[in-house]
Amino acid sequence: MATPDPVTPEAPFEPSHPPVIEGFSPSVYRNPEGFKEKFLRKTRENPLVPIGCLGTAAALTYGLYCFHRGQSHRSQLMMRTRIAAQGFTVAAILLGLAASALKSRS
Repeated sequence: MATPDPVTPEAPFEPSHPPVIEGFSPSVYRNPEGFKEKFLRKTRENPLVPIGCLGTAAALTYGLYCFHRGQSHRSQLMMRTRIAAQGFTVAAILLGLAASALKSRS
């Protein structure tokens, strides 16, 4: 009867050195993208979203200012404007998603 070969122990798994898999890159981008670069890229891809966010913030701020000053009619108007700006922002996000989905199909 033949004796089995001794099993050589493998090196323990090192999380700091992930395994190398041919053709696989853990990052989509070659260079890591910082906050500023990502913000500018996303703004160029869908410029209506930041515009809607700024409109929402402006309407909210001015509405709260009017509320503080006791101008309830104008405050109500600005809160309604804020809701419209939020709807515009959500619509811009959905249109941007639809456009990118159609772009990736072709």
